[in-house]
Amino acid sequence: MTNIKNQLDSSILIKGRTVENRVLLAPMAGLGHVAFRELVEKFNGFGLLFTGMCSAKAIPHENPDVSQVFKWRKQELPRLVCQIFGSDAVSMAKAAERIEKEGFFGVDLNFGCSVAAICRRGCGAELLKTPSLVSKIVEQVRKAVSIPVFVKFRTGWQDNRDFAVDMAKRFEDAGADALVFHPRVAPDRRSRPPRWSHIAHVKKAVSIPVFGNGNIFDINDCTKIIEHTGCDGVSLGRIAVAKPWIAASFTREFIPGKNIYAYTAMEMTRLLLKYYNEHFAIKLFKKFVPYFSANFKFGHSICRKLIKKNSIHEIQKNIETIFKDTPETLERPNLNMFM
Repeated sequence: MTNIKNQLDSSILIKGRTVENRVLLAPMAGLGHVAFRELVEKFNGFGLLFTGMCSAKAIPHENPDVSQVFKWRKQELPRLVCQIFGSDAVSMAKAAERIEKEGFFGVDLNFGCSVAAICRRGCGAELLKTPSLVSKIVEQVRKAVSIPVFVKFRTGWQDNRDFAVDMAKRFEDAGADALVFHPRVAPDRRSRPPRWSHIAHVKKAVSIPVFGNGNIFDINDCTKIIEHTGCDGVSLGRIAVAKPWIAASFTREFIPGKNIYAYTAMEMTRLLLKYYNEHFAIKLFKKFVPYFSANFKFGHSICRKLIKKNSIHEIQKNIETIFKDTPETLERPNLNMFM
């Protein structure tokens, strides 16, 4: 266990740039916004932070002062990666140029999202059906910027390990500097567990860093995925929303106190109001709540109580009431609440 924690807390070079540890905050649409990133930064456990998905076509013209997604804190830029989605090489390259100009650590190309609305636009995992186009996108982005280029991808549209290996090689050959691999087939949202064994084959096929992603919920999972696959680090998604301090417990020996849940929920409301109007802040808080509530034995009841209010003041009062006495928690989150 200690060896795994030491390994996670060790630095890694990505395109010659030092990342202080090997735990990444996964890009999450509607969840990985600037307010949430500030919350996780209070625990200081992640080596790199990733934005939620940003439209490549929109980014060249986006105003971060008013954008709901393309928004950041200046102090997070040295370790912030912006994830983009698009369907053509030109728009992806132009978006990457804007991202580099703003001072981001890197750009992440989304070839993993399997949500129907994204795939219908020829983006995300849909692009894996056309390997030559995916290679062209990576090549054009690589030519357009000098910052690190990450690629997030899935196994493909069939459970074919060899396809994933071939795509990883294509990404490296096209100029990608690091891969984040989620070993699930694209049509399978979360009905079956990820095939971690596929990560080992991807890692062996390339010389650039490979980060494993999918169903990593505690340090034991980190131990298994790293020891069994040899991956260079991990990318945490839903568990980071449920437990924003989780990376700090892996890399900083952070031990949460009894008030951690009350503090986290309350701080989330305050930070959302810092960056968004109340209407949108409430909308984002209600997206956060199911993941957060998955920590508790009676999570569905807590979730219902937290989402039924329609003002931040009412929500905050509810948080105080619910957490006056700490609700009983679960050893592992209730995955049925993870959307």
